[in-house]
Amino acid sequence: FLLMSTEEYGLEITNNGPITTGAQATVHASLSMKNDSVASNLYHFNWIYAPLILIEKSEQRFNSVINVTGEFPGTFPVSVWVTHRNCWLCRPVARNVTMLQITEFITGNLTIAQIEDSRFITHGSSSSTGAVTRISFCLHDPSNYFKSASFVYNWYFGDGVYQITKEPFVYYNCSTMRNRTVHLKVIAEWEQIGSIIHERETVQKTGDFTTALELLDAVKSINVVGSRETHVMENLSLSLHINGTPPLALCWLIKSECIPLEGEKCHLVVINGSCYNLSHTFSDAGQYCLSVRVENGMTMLQTYHEIKVWPIGIHPAFFVLLCITLVSVTLGLVLYTTFRSNTQQKDLVEVADFDFSPLSDKNLSSHSESGCGQICCRLCFLRSSQEAARESHELLHSFYKPVKMYTV
Repeated sequence: FLLMSTEEYGLEITNNGPITTGAQATVHASLSMKNDSVASNLYHFNWIYAPLILIEKSEQRFNSVINVTGEFPGTFPVSVWVTHRNCWLCRPVARNVTMLQITEFITGNLTIAQIEDSRFITHGSSSSTGAVTRISFCLHDPSNYFKSASFVYNWYFGDGVYQITKEPFVYYNCSTMRNRTVHLKVIAEWEQIGSIIHERETVQKTGDFTTALELLDAVKSINVVGSRETHVMENLSLSLHINGTPPLALCWLIKSECIPLEGEKCHLVVINGSCYNLSHTFSDAGQYCLSVRVENGMTMLQTYHEIKVWPIGIHPAFFVLLCITLVSVTLGLVLYTTFRSNTQQKDLVEVADFDFSPLSDKNLSSHSESGCGQICCRLCFLRSSQEAARESHELLHSFYKPVKMYTV
């Protein structure tokens, strides 16, 4: 619609066309004030709809609705302007126009839905290979013009397959990856009283519709490749590998918990391949979750990836290394202490009693022999030849008496 108004008022006008000839269309006009101070209690809506035929008109304070019909196909303008009710000759406060399309054929459109888990999931004109798809015809009849008509639907799928049904839908199994165009011819018949001879006559209307059926592979898996741990203020890079036919609408969000993604409250990107790289820097430590949703206009899949964020300079490997070091040092000290206590034993030392008083060599040798025999023979044999040579020399006169000393 085209919006035309003054600076103080706004006027919106819409219609529910297109319609078939003989049916009724509804045209709605709504007045709004941009400034509350200019509001008035009385307004009048003036319509121009020729050559259409007015069926009904209703008017409220700020709204007006008319129902019109047309006997000839074409595109017809319907305009309206609004004036103050107590001032017919005053300048209109707002005006607008809409274009109503009237056709001699049946109006409607085709929709495609894929069957998943016993439910119908609407996906526009896309469907996955190997899946059962429901193609439906939606009749556009706002005035219930075809309420007494019977319909026949002729389907053609572009691969030599024809099908005729009395229901406005058909099931089709997409088994090959090849895009195709679905054709539908709709025939409606009913009886009505003729306008000339006033006898019952059969009326028939037809409509031809086509839609492109795009066959896609469903989004089967989302693989998140990358580390599950990082540090604060450290850039974390993750790679998303998607098994599905592009283009793909990818939506991701990082929160403290895993949540299902609905609507557009996430980072939404469109990719034409099967891989997407994302990076994120965390400002706070804690446990986080990456939620990912991928859809290709036909199927949708979600996955989650948990991420642990550590404070700066702390990593779990540091604690493991510290524990191993402490255990190793403690075990080494225990082994060293045990080894030292076993090896450091005190040895018993026997010392002979020697008399260093001045004696003759004879007395010295006899004394040595007697001493050696009385104390320990083993000590005598252990003496080296040098010690024996020194003992054979004459010693200096001792100023002290010999003292017997034992050292242990």
